Amino acid sequence: MSKNQIESADMNDGENVRVDAPMEIPKISKLDRRIADPRMMKKRRMKPESLTSLNNLDDGCLMHILSFLSPIPDRYNTALVCHRWRYLACHPRLWLRVDRFLKDLSQPGVFHDIESAVSAARPGDTILIGAGGNHLVSNIQIKKPLCLIGGGETPDETTLVCSRGSDRFGAYIPFEVICISVLQFFILCALELLSTCKLANLTVKAELGCCLLHRSGRVTIDGCVLQCETNPLDHLSCPIVSTAGEEEEEDMLSHVEVKETLVEKIKGNSVSVFQTRIEGGAKAVSTSGDLVLQRVRVMYSKAYLYFWFDVDHK
Repeated sequence: MSKNQIESADMNDGENVRVDAPMEIPKISKLDRRIADPRMMKKRRMKPESLTSLNNLDDGCLMHILSFLSPIPDRYNTALVCHRWRYLACHPRLWLRVDRFLKDLSQPGVFHDIESAVSAARPGDTILIGAGGNHLVSNIQIKKPLCLIGGGETPDETTLVCSRGSDRFGAYIPFEVICISVLQFFILCALELLSTCKLANLTVKAELGCCLLHRSGRVTIDGCVLQCETNPLDHLSCPIVSTAGEEEEEDMLSHVEVKETLVEKIKGNSVSVFQTRIEGGAKAVSTSGDLVLQRVRVMYSKAYLYFWFDVDHK
């Protein structure tokens, strides 16, 4: 039998069949071998021109992606990437800014005081409060979901002060002539919270009254310092006062002009405190509604005490 002849036996009739057909072996070129090599395929997939860069997105898409990052520290750190990312990360659409030392207020989203920023903010906005100096606040009502964040490296660098004689109520009111019955109805405070809010990296100091007055909503206090002076009116010298759940709370909310969607959000009431330093006051929390203090955890340091706790339903 020649080299190119192949014999095969038919299993059905047992006859021998001889095929005299030449066998042609296909030739593989070098290009085909490079394409068939899995290592070369991997190299081809990893070419830079075949990848879609994040910088190829337009400003609107990239800003939408940055909006999902937590303001501090993730979104704040993205501003260090390049000039374009700094512009998008600090854009007023993502957060408003409060800067007491800025003279030019022509920039959009920049305000001199916190009350103006809160009034101009939309539900869900983040307000970055500039570090340095004291920001005067007194009974600023927050009726929409907002996030207030201090711009300093530590909460001590951004201080909100509620003084005894506030311009919000006119002239200075001597402490000795204040009527206790009136203060029980209207509690002096730095911030009055009526919606879902978050405070982070801030120092809130109250010379008279409470630091935070929680009326309704879910409030989160993370990495803050609450300073409250101890005075003869013990019920007014608490860093956190919660009246959520009181019977008259529904009457108060009926006069608050908020959208129906926000009313649904503020039905659940609670206060969550994380890694917060509480100084002064008769006690850390005072509740007059149906919320109680729960899950208290304290960490002792050389100079301060840091608290973790919840104020919620039983």
